[in-house]
Amino acid sequence: MNALLEVANLEKSYHKKDVIHKISFTIYQGEILCFLGPNGAGKSTTINIISGALGFDGGEIKFKGQSIDQNVTQFKEKLGIVPQNLALYEDLTAEQNVHFFASLYGLKGQTLKNGIDFALRSVGLTGHRKDKVNTFSGGMKRRLNIACAIAHQPELLIMDEPTVGIDPQSRNHILASIRQMQQEGMTVLYTTHYMEEVEEISTRIIIMDHGKIIAEGSKESLKEVSGEKNIVITLETSENLHTDCFYEIEGITDVKTLDQQLMISTIQGVENLDKIISSLLQQQQKICNIEIQSNNLETIFLDLTGRSLRD
Repeated sequence: MNALLEVANLEKSYHKKDVIHKISFTIYQGEILCFLGPNGAGKSTTINIISGALGFDGGEIKFKGQSIDQNVTQFKEKLGIVPQNLALYEDLTAEQNVHFFASLYGLKGQTLKNGIDFALRSVGLTGHRKDKVNTFSGGMKRRLNIACAIAHQPELLIMDEPTVGIDPQSRNHILASIRQMQQEGMTVLYTTHYMEEVEEISTRIIIMDHGKIIAEGSKESLKEVSGEKNIVITLETSENLHTDCFYEIEGITDVKTLDQQLMISTIQGVENLDKIISSLLQQQQKICNIEIQSNNLETIFLDLTGRSLRD
């Protein structure tokens, strides 16, 4: 993949307190990079710096290999920003809102018309283009907020929690729109508090905490980093089952029983299922089902930061 945006040793402080500690990362063309972190982790500051809304104290940001300091205006023309707070004119129609924001990027004539059509079509609001925003539901306003950011077809779209407070149907529509835009070549930097969204759309994830990047990779690779996995074995009966012997098997850290289920926690990467089965057979236990459960992103995030995403 080709690098679109490169951030190197980025630093930012407020009142002599460091909030960004020399972080470095790359955004590649055509990916959906999800930025995760508990409140105060520094992700919003990082996004504001990239978008040009905030200065920085040290480091360098390159867009397509060139420092953005050399041509800030040209760089901003390639960006689309979807803020968390709605930036819409309620008394104007959907089309008029998109027209206004697209014109700020210099779109005129047929190019402007095509951009408006593309934006409204992308978010499923073509049939409401003549309706005033003050008649829209919360989900429709969120979708229009996105349309206003993409009429000029940016190369990099930055989305700061674009699905906050909306109904599931609107959320699904927005996520489908993002996947479609990515398939058409747009690159997306996405922040959210909803792990299920990350599971659904991310091609890569960066987890921040205390102004530092503490983990980076695909959702699959991050799950492999997690220290433990769980093995759930359903037995015909748990009577006469002795669990102490399982602790003698390499990698096992915890053993519990609930009704007919034997739940074993074991260190990731240690292959010991054959020994567990052998121990059960020696106890003349009949195995009905075996399920291996990998940790989900929520659990991994908690392990890495010690906090939930909204803490």
